[in-house]
Amino acid sequence: MLLAVMLAIFLGAMESTVVALAMPTVVAQLGGIRFYSWVFSGYLLTQTVSMPLWGRFSDLYGRRAVYLVGLATFLAGSALSGASQDMVQLVAFRMIQGLGAGSLMTLGYTIIGEIFGLERRAKMQGYISGVWGVASMVGPPLGGLLTDHASWRWVFYLNVPVGVVAMALVATALSGEPRATRRAAIDWWGAAWFTAGIALVMLALAQAGREAAWAGADVLAPLVAGGMALAAFVVVERRAREPIVPLRLFGIRIVVAAVVTRALAAMAMFGTLAFVPLFVQTVTGLTATRSGAVLAPFVLGWVLLSATSARLVLRIGYRSVVIAGMGCLAGAFLLLSRWGGELSFVGAMRDVLLAGVGMGLVIVPMLIAVQSAVPRADLGVATSVTQFFMSIGGAVGVSVMGTVMAQRLAAGLPLVDALHGVFVTGLVVCVGALASAFLVPRGRAQDLARADMRGEPGRAGG
Repeated sequence: MLLAVMLAIFLGAMESTVVALAMPTVVAQLGGIRFYSWVFSGYLLTQTVSMPLWGRFSDLYGRRAVYLVGLATFLAGSALSGASQDMVQLVAFRMIQGLGAGSLMTLGYTIIGEIFGLERRAKMQGYISGVWGVASMVGPPLGGLLTDHASWRWVFYLNVPVGVVAMALVATALSGEPRATRRAAIDWWGAAWFTAGIALVMLALAQAGREAAWAGADVLAPLVAGGMALAAFVVVERRAREPIVPLRLFGIRIVVAAVVTRALAAMAMFGTLAFVPLFVQTVTGLTATRSGAVLAPFVLGWVLLSATSARLVLRIGYRSVVIAGMGCLAGAFLLLSRWGGELSFVGAMRDVLLAGVGMGLVIVPMLIAVQSAVPRADLGVATSVTQFFMSIGGAVGVSVMGTVMAQRLAAGLPLVDALHGVFVTGLVVCVGALASAFLVPRGRAQDLARADMRGEPGRAGG
């Protein structure tokens, strides 16, 4: 089962990065450059919106059936994307692919959380995070290699054989999964309001990232409409028998702390990562290849510390590990805010390595904390909501940081000063995330876990 989850998560993580280097060739062959950004935005939109839905459906219908549907959707989108004859088709098929991708990491983490007890769960989630990191590093060079020596279409077609193997493994490994005992009563109104609200908010964020201000109608209109739809969603969820997102989850202190801390950390980190290569290349004069390589230590630090942090929480608890991680992340942003024209290649790599260490000490421990604190019946939706808010945090971060840079450039400041504003904003967000980390309860991970989530299924408390 672990191999199946690793393959699926590898595909989902790689697909987020592998397409970028192929896109110039795609546009040259298919035309439609005005749809360029939507190849990425459409995928991200459907992936993010679908996360809580996949999680809840898996709670109601079972992990195996829903995971297989998610994988099949992802593979269908991949095959259709590879066969696209114009950019409109590619955008539409990428949205189908993103819909399936929303299930890959969400349900992968959920299955690991369900089939392993606390101690093994901590180790396995660390390994899975490592797979994500490796896939993120492999994606860009693989995309370039396939585009140069085969065809850009193989960037999508390659997912199919690997995904079929993953489906076969999932179908076999989870064949003995017990059937759901509850009668499924899908909250379709809740799902509709949620989908509309998040889609509108993300549309506003995407537009805001291209503007110097948020006051325009093209940003405010979808933002207000999205907020109203989400307000309606909350009203519906309070009355639903089987809500898409059970609001009772937000009455659990450690869940709130995890959601807020991960979202703010993602807002700071992912919102800023997009601008690190820009600073290194344009301000210090490094080549595009070397400026891109600056981010490699970030992934390395994240991967290594994810595995380490999973073991640390069993010894000293979530709170100390997460506070230490946010301290590292805040320290990294303090260093970033002091970057100047004299920045060296080694110095840049050192600073982003510290940021990766910080993220590794925060992301996995907070996921394990959530999975151990909720009833097993809510494991899927709790995991997916945690992942969802992290994705939203990253999207908000990119828009906010882009707006900060655009406003400072519009004020006549040089690029180096505009980017300093981005890094200082990230530092402020990090301080907020550090404060939220203190909401994490004290105590050993074993003591904070629910009795039915400490051991393997059927051996609760073992």
